[in-house]
Formats: sequence, structure tokens, C-alpha cells
Amino acid sequence: MSSPSSGVETGRVTLFLAVAFGVSWVVGGVIYATGGLADSPELVAGVTLATVLLPTGYMFGPAVANVVTRLATGEGWANHYLRPRIDGGRWKMYLAAWLGPAVLTLAGAAIFYALFPGFFDPTMAAFEESVTAATEAAGSPLPFGIETLVLIQFGAALTIGPAINTAFAFGEEFGWRGYLLPKLLPLGARRATLLVGVVWGVWHWPLVAMGYNYGVGYAGAPVTGLLAMCWFTVVVGVFLAWVTLREGSVWPAALGHGAVNAVAAIALIFLQGSPSPLLGPTPLGVVASLPWLALAAWLLYDNAVAVPRSPVEGSGEPSGGD
Repeated sequence: MSSPSSGVETGRVTLFLAVAFGVSWVVGGVIYATGGLADSPELVAGVTLATVLLPTGYMFGPAVANVVTRLATGEGWANHYLRPRIDGGRWKMYLAAWLGPAVLTLAGAAIFYALFPGFFDPTMAAFEESVTAATEAAGSPLPFGIETLVLIQFGAALTIGPAINTAFAFGEEFGWRGYLLPKLLPLGARRATLLVGVVWGVWHWPLVAMGYNYGVGYAGAPVTGLLAMCWFTVVVGVFLAWVTLREGSVWPAALGHGAVNAVAAIALIFLQGSPSPLLGPTPLGVVASLPWLALAAWLLYDNAVAVPRSPVEGSGEPSGGD
């Protein structure tokens, strides 16, 4: 059933949201009931129930919702956004999805440390101390210097990290950008993009309330963290919507999302002290997310997200414009 005023298939959208939130929030409830994120029972050495359920059950709720909605409503698999598109010059969009998050995240960290220099430590003393404590507790002292470890982490964050994280990020992107975003395009691409960003943020709320991403000791917790998460998902969501609609495929968004997850913690290497996570230095903070905001504002102002490519033929014909 479609809304006569907007053209949005409200029945399918409602079912999708019910399943996406239902699956993920039930998994979140299981995590909470079994000790939360901090006291989750250990299944094997170093692996807790929460660390298993988060990337599998919780993150794949939106993907499950995509499949269930298509099957339950008889929609079929037209416009599925699953086909990778790397022919011609389209690889450039994948490159942007791969490396863009690193550039934006490092720029955001630089802004944060420039505004709050007291939290910047070029010697990486706090990071080295935490690494040393962890390796000694495990009985395996670090076999090389901290500088080498940092180089390894930077390299991994730009290479294998995004590749591995893409598999888990797909669970979210196949739902949010691969199904919900196209369904909301009759509202206009700008509105649809922003609305999906808000929905994506609210979907995280049970995890944020349990201390995920922002911890528990910041001012106004957890309410301010819930709002900050929506801010983050909106500004990052514009970038992910752009690469999805531009290429008619969910894979650039999954890669971009994976890259965000891989590179976000790099900013913590130079951290000393305890700044509010609501500010930075990771892009989850409002100050450190300013480069993401600038890009989002430009993409929306330039109407770049409003020229999606067909997910089937890749014709490049505009649709969903404001």
C-alpha cells in the first residue's frame, strides 16, 4: 500500500522497520539481560556473548528485514541494489568510499586537537601504556616499538580493516541504503537521505544506552549520547546515500561504512586525558565530525544525492530529485 500523497509504499516501509528494529532490539535485549556490554559472559578466551551477537544478530537486523519484507509482501528481487558496479570509471566511487572516511576522520581529529591541544600527545604515551599493559597481561610483550605498531594499525585501517568490516557493515547497509532509502525516494532524495540517517541513529539507541560508542560517564548520559549518535548517522549517512544512489549498488556504502569503522579509533592513538566523547576526537563527536558535516552539506546543497543510478540497468537517468 502506498501513501497517496507521497507515493511511499507505507505498508512495506512499516513492515521493514518493524522487522529491522524488532530483530536488532531483541538481540540488544538479550545482551542487556546477560550482563550488558561490560559484563557479558565469556564464551571462549577473549570472546564474549556480546561480541558475537553485535556483528551477527544486531547488525544484520536491517538485512533480515529487507529479505523478510520482500518475501512477505511478494515484492520480489527487482531493484535489489546487490549487483556490484565497477565497470568503466565506476571504480572511482569505490575508491572514494574506501579512502574518503580516512581523510575525513583524520581531518576531524586534527580539528579537535587544534581546538583542544591539551588532549593531544605526539609521544603517544597513553597509547603505549595501554598497549604495554594489555600485552603484559596476555603474557606476550610487544616484540617491536610503539611506532611500528602505529604504522601497522594505520596500514590495517586503510587496507584489511575496511575489507573485513564490509562484510559486517553489509548487514546494515543492505537494509538502510539498499531498501529503506529507495523506498523513501518519493519524498525527495534530500528528505529521504536525512530521514534514513535519523532512523539509523535511533536504531543504535539500545547499544548507546548500554555504553556503546560513548561510554557511560559523559555529561547527560545517555540522552546526549542518543542525540550525538543521530547527529553522526545523519552526517555520515549522506555520504553513504550518495555512493549508493550514484552507483545503484549497496556495495560502495558497505565499503564506506566498513572504512568508517576501521579508521575511527586511529584518532585515539594521540589522545591523552579524558575529553567528552560527545566532542571527539573520533567522528562520533560533534567537533570531530565537522568535515563529515561539510561534505554532507555540499552534497545536499549541490543536489548530488538526487541523481541516483538505476539499480538494475545503471542507466543514470535521474529519479527521486527534490
